[in-house]
Amino acid sequence: MTRIDRIETFLRDQVLLVRVTTDDGLQGWGQTAPYEAALTEQVLHTMVAPLFLGREPWDVEALVNRTLRTHYKFLGGFLHRAIGGVDTALWDALGKASGQPVYRLLGGAARTSVPMYLSSMIRTTTPEEEAARIAEQIADKGFRAVKTRVGLEMGADVDKWPGRTEAIIPVMRDVLGDDIELSADANGGFSIGRAVRVGRMLEDYGYFHFEEPLPYTDIEGTAHVTATLDIPVSGGEQDYSLSQFRRMLAMRAVDIVQPDVGYIGGVSRARKVAIMAEAAGIPCTPHCANHSLLQVFSLHLAVAMPSCSQFQEWSAEKPSWTQGIYASLLEVVDGEVALPTEPGWGIEIDPEFLRSATVMTSA
Repeated sequence: MTRIDRIETFLRDQVLLVRVTTDDGLQGWGQTAPYEAALTEQVLHTMVAPLFLGREPWDVEALVNRTLRTHYKFLGGFLHRAIGGVDTALWDALGKASGQPVYRLLGGAARTSVPMYLSSMIRTTTPEEEAARIAEQIADKGFRAVKTRVGLEMGADVDKWPGRTEAIIPVMRDVLGDDIELSADANGGFSIGRAVRVGRMLEDYGYFHFEEPLPYTDIEGTAHVTATLDIPVSGGEQDYSLSQFRRMLAMRAVDIVQPDVGYIGGVSRARKVAIMAEAAGIPCTPHCANHSLLQVFSLHLAVAMPSCSQFQEWSAEKPSWTQGIYASLLEVVDGEVALPTEPGWGIEIDPEFLRSATVMTSA
């Protein structure tokens, strides 16, 4: 009977890849969420790997649940990130074992391609600069939807510079025109009052959705903003507790829910949020802020889950640390990404990444 024999991590810059190998030689690749990846690596090998080694890979969801129960006193972000790295590696191994893309193991193809919205990750541009650079990518890849940044991360009503929010909202519409679906992300930057005022302005300019208007911890305040505004409000990327997502959906705190595969603990748990969202009649748009393997995981999830029916996230930036990780790279054509066809995640890790990474092994 196949057992998990070895769990290895490969750390380079902000990227931590995870390779799981079974006793019969089957391998699968996963990745943790970026940032502070070295800390995640320590948690993975001390708290997570021992609970997976010697177990059957097909029991992946049960193993994830067992690990969280075992470490119930430490249910924080780093534990969930570490679990996510092993979870995603196991799903790749299972896809390869069955000769199927992961999305088929998650329920099959709910759609034949995935429409993407171009997602800006920066606030350093002027409104005119932002609109110009986004317009270039629209022309190149055919995006039909884009998202820009307003406010400042957890900024308590502070902008990157005074007036940037109120300036960028009309400029994006004026430059990009009425045929592009526009959205805005505040990253928790506003109080209730200013969130409502900015939301009304977004409504006036026909924006599609308003992301994280309040700090993500304030779901009651977010629910108030959501109920007050007509524009759909989205959130959930920072959360990793399924109970928190259940509360968020039950109280209609958001109109669009955004679990992050890397933050929540892998595909096994992100799928549960998508299923809860489907039952609640709320669209699910997994958060995915960079071009690492997390983009691949999110694509498979979006292909399989009926609730992932809207535009999905595609970063407008490609920082150097996200490059040279894997092939074949996903491509946007006419604003959409095609269905993966190869077993597992359908990717091959770049050998140069492995040569340049530091390695840690649990066996």
